[in-house]
Amino acid sequence: MPDDEKQIAQDENPPETAVEFLASLAGLLATVLFIMTFVFQTFAIPSSSMENTLLIGDHVLVDREQFAPPTRWAGPLLPYHDLKRGDIAVFLSPEQPGLFLVKRIIGIPGDRIHLKDDVVYRNGEKLDEPYVKHAEGAGYNPYTEDFPSIAPGRLYGVRNDAWREEMPSHLAGGDIVVPPNSYFAMGDNRDVSYDSRFWGFVPRANLIGRPLFIYWSFITPPDEYEMRGLGDRAQTMVHTILHFFDETRWSRTLRIVR
Repeated sequence: MPDDEKQIAQDENPPETAVEFLASLAGLLATVLFIMTFVFQTFAIPSSSMENTLLIGDHVLVDREQFAPPTRWAGPLLPYHDLKRGDIAVFLSPEQPGLFLVKRIIGIPGDRIHLKDDVVYRNGEKLDEPYVKHAEGAGYNPYTEDFPSIAPGRLYGVRNDAWREEMPSHLAGGDIVVPPNSYFAMGDNRDVSYDSRFWGFVPRANLIGRPLFIYWSFITPPDEYEMRGLGDRAQTMVHTILHFFDETRWSRTLRIVR
């Protein structure tokens, strides 16, 4: 190419200045921040209530928009849908403000739910739940295993006074009936899950989103979520850095949550 033509090409495509580069970087960061704030959220599994579907130390990416009310500007772009039976959802605890929970949705508004010998029946049909885990050696709890045939009480682990008073109003013919704008949720690890049997229904307003996949999984002690002190957090961070490679569950990376 002649020198004059090279000069013309350079004039038409001048190199990016430092200000333009920083402006482009700021735009990219703003886009990522928007997506991570309003569309996706990360969530670490703190308890064994969803084993073996989700393990303590699984870190999941949560889609916050699927269960959100559609907006005019984003409706055609984002895959909104109503919560379905069998979906796994992250939501705010109806019992403890500020606490995030993850459970499987067993009943939607209008569903009639009961358990018989620790097996779930919905609208009179026995559910096939291959994902359910039962703890070995777990004692018999008539309240949870034949729910809701027995009145809730502290003897059976029901500490929520409001639910003990409210539950009878939702009973019909041996079933518990899910009210409007509410959901009945249970953990897959049924014998240890503290769920709707103990604290009631999940209001639709409490829904956060649906976990999509596990982006990282790290072997984590069951009581780590209770360690809130600065010293405990520093110790946990050091342990994670030192054992990142040998205690990461690599086989669970990018596993779809179902």
